[in-house]
Amino acid sequence: MFGLGAGELAIIGVAALIFIGPKKLPELARGLGKGIREFQKAKDDIKDQIDNPPEDIDATNQSPEKSSKI
Repeated sequence: MFGLGAGELAIIGVAALIFIGPKKLPELARGLGKGIREFQKAKDDIKDQIDNPPEDIDATNQSPEKSSKI
C-alpha cells in the first residue's frame, strides 16, 4: 500500500493516536471510508455514462430549426 512497510504503518498509526486521540480516530476513519466509497461510486457512475451513453433524444433538446420545419 503506497510502498509503505509494516514499520512505517505502525509509526503512522501511533502518531495518529497521539495527535487525534483514541476517541476520535474511529470516527475519522469511518468518515474517510465513506468519502472514498462516495468518490468511487461517482467515478463508476461517470464511467458508465461514458461507456453507455443514452440513446434516446428528448424532443425538447432539438434545435429551433428542426422544430420549425415540422
